[in-house]
Amino acid sequence: MLTLIEARPGAGKTTALQRLAELLRERDVTLAGFVTGEIREGGRRVRFSIETLRGEWGTLAHQKLPGPPRVGRYGVAIGELERIALPALRLPAGVILIDELGKMELASSRFRDAVADLVEGDTPVVATVHAFHHSFTDALKRRPDAEVVRLTRENRDQLPRLLAEKLAAATKEPRTTGSTGHGHAS
Repeated sequence: MLTLIEARPGAGKTTALQRLAELLRERDVTLAGFVTGEIREGGRRVRFSIETLRGEWGTLAHQKLPGPPRVGRYGVAIGELERIALPALRLPAGVILIDELGKMELASSRFRDAVADLVEGDTPVVATVHAFHHSFTDALKRRPDAEVVRLTRENRDQLPRLLAEKLAAATKEPRTTGSTGHGHAS
């Protein structure tokens, strides 16, 4: 089961995913994955953080990082992304949450490979995704097993609850993500 929450930047994708995580935890669903966030100094966004759903965090991108890669004004910390996100995606879980499948994260081929492996497995995956075109996310959106949900002002308050009900019903015991020869834990 693959659910992609699609919206433009600033629409509330991260907030919706965090609320979904809270609701799933209330239903005793074991979670794996990560969320990203903006860090502001003096009212200006200067960097993006990445934090696993189990509390480990780091810097995803910063204005002062040289890159490559660069996304807008930000140098992306590929090593930090991979150090934090990849192990978080391999943990045994009932549901895997990914915030987000955006330009910064998709700059890592290892991250793209990990996500590709996950969506072939049995564990439900919910990911936020940008509305812009990218070959990787466009391919995910076209998968027959993918449900693409457009996050809007009208549905952003009820969407986490609706997804939590659906996922809790579909989730049984926490399971491992399986191994496809890419070093996943089993």
